[in-house]
Amino acid sequence: MFKRLHDDYRLQRKFIIVAFTIIPVALLLLFSYYPLVKMFQYSLTDWDGFSPTSHFVGLQNYKTVFTNPTYFTVFKVSIYYFIGTFFQLGIALLFATMLSFKVKFANFWKGVLFFPYLLNGVAIGFIFLYFFKENGTLDTVMKFFGLGSQIKLWLGDRSINNISLAFTSIWRYTGFNFLIFLGAIQSIDPEIYEAAEMDGANRWDQFKYIIAPAIKQIIFLNIILGVSGALSVFDIPYIMTGGSNGTTTFVIQTIDSAFKYNKLGLASAMAIILLVIVLAVTGIQRWITREKKEA
Repeated sequence: MFKRLHDDYRLQRKFIIVAFTIIPVALLLLFSYYPLVKMFQYSLTDWDGFSPTSHFVGLQNYKTVFTNPTYFTVFKVSIYYFIGTFFQLGIALLFATMLSFKVKFANFWKGVLFFPYLLNGVAIGFIFLYFFKENGTLDTVMKFFGLGSQIKLWLGDRSINNISLAFTSIWRYTGFNFLIFLGAIQSIDPEIYEAAEMDGANRWDQFKYIIAPAIKQIIFLNIILGVSGALSVFDIPYIMTGGSNGTTTFVIQTIDSAFKYNKLGLASAMAIILLVIVLAVTGIQRWITREKKEA
C-alpha cells in the first residue's frame, strides 16, 4: 500500500513538473525560436513583406550588406559611439574611484550620476534635441561665455553631428558603468587600503596598484559590451535626427530597409548579422567571466 502511494506521488510530481515546464517552453519556441528560423529563411529571399511569393537569392543579401556602400558605411557611424564608449568608461571609472573613498554628500553624487540611466530614451532624445538645436541651451550658454563664434549646427553639420549624438549616449549610459565600477571597487577589502596608506601610498598609487588590477576584468567586459552597444544604437539618433544627414546607424538602416523600402529579405539578413555579432560578444563576455571565476 505504501509503495503504491509512493509511486502515485512520484507520477503526480512528474506530471506537475512537465505541465509547468511545457507551457513556457512552448511559448519560447513559438515566439522566439520560430521567428528566428523564419527570419533566417527570409534573409535568403528577396521578399518585400507583402507579396505572397518570394524568390530564393541565397547569400546575396549578406553580400549586399558587406559590399554595397549604402549599407556598409553605417558601420562607420558606429565608430563614433565606440570611441565614445572609452570616454564613457573613463568618466565612470573616475567618479567611481572618487566616490569609493570618503566624500561629502557621496550618496547625492551617486544619485546624480545614475539618474540619467533611469530616464527613458525617448525623453532623453527630446531633451537633447532642444539642447543642441539652433539658439537652444548649448548656444545660449556659449554666447554667455563669449563663444558665439564657435557655434555650429550641432545636429546639421556632418562633421560634428555624430559627435553630438555620441555625447548624448555618453551622458545617458555613464551612470550604468559607474554603478558597475563602484560595486567592483567596493568589493575590495578595505584593509588593503589601510595597509597601503601605512606604506605611504597616495590616492593615485592606490588606484594604480590596487583598484585597477582588481577590476581589470570588469573594465575589459565593459569595453566588450561597448562593441555590441555601438552597433545597436537606435533610439537617440532616430529621435533626434531620424537617421538623416549621415547619422544612420545599423539598426536604423535595418528598420528603414524593412518598413520604408520594403526589403524584408535584406533587413532580415542585417538582423541576422547583428545577432551573430551580439552572440559573439556575449560568448567572449562569458569566457572572460569564466576565466575570472576559475582564477
